[in-house]
Amino acid sequence: MNARSSTQHVSSALNALKELLALAGAAAILAFVISQHRAPVEKVLPSVVIDQLIEAPRRAEGPIQASINEVVLSREQQAVAEFIAKRYRVAEDAVGEFVALAYRAGAQYSVDPLLILAVMAIESRYNPVAESNMGARGLMQVIPKYHPEKLEPHGGEQALLEPQVNILVGAQILREYQRRLGDTEAALQMYAGAFDEPTSQYANKVFAEKARLEALRLKARKSAQSA
Repeated sequence: MNARSSTQHVSSALNALKELLALAGAAAILAFVISQHRAPVEKVLPSVVIDQLIEAPRRAEGPIQASINEVVLSREQQAVAEFIAKRYRVAEDAVGEFVALAYRAGAQYSVDPLLILAVMAIESRYNPVAESNMGARGLMQVIPKYHPEKLEPHGGEQALLEPQVNILVGAQILREYQRRLGDTEAALQMYAGAFDEPTSQYANKVFAEKARLEALRLKARKSAQSA
């Protein structure tokens, strides 16, 4: 290799390194802005930086998009938790935990987390130690004798008084009924043990509660997108 060729290779390597460092720096700045979520990205970052991010390799888009989604989801959950805490006079810290658990269970079993939370509202008004005279327990009022196979991995029916277990099992039951019946209204009626009730009174209550939460979700998402 002659001296000229060697110099060209070194120059190319240096240019590639500069581009890589610039991209890494731009991504770090964007992550900081998102974490602060006080102003639109366009108002804080120079256009040249935004252009670099837009033109970045696809492998860099994953973490950036994930950060944006986390901000939106965080705002959404916070808005929902604040509403529930005020409406049902429950400690906001406790409700925040229930909301987070509902979102995790919803993701695990492909159930809308707002539907899970709406069922909690109707079933127990967010009381984690609620018990009915029919033997239903916890936030989602699961009756253990009908679902022993779902409770066994968690240590049995006593675990139903643990919010995490109760919400997971309740979401699993809802999903099972949705798949079996192909209809959420029918699934809710079966969940309540009122499948043959002609007016779907229980399902309508759940849907009404979910609609309130849905309005909050839309508002939070719009707020996050405009921030």
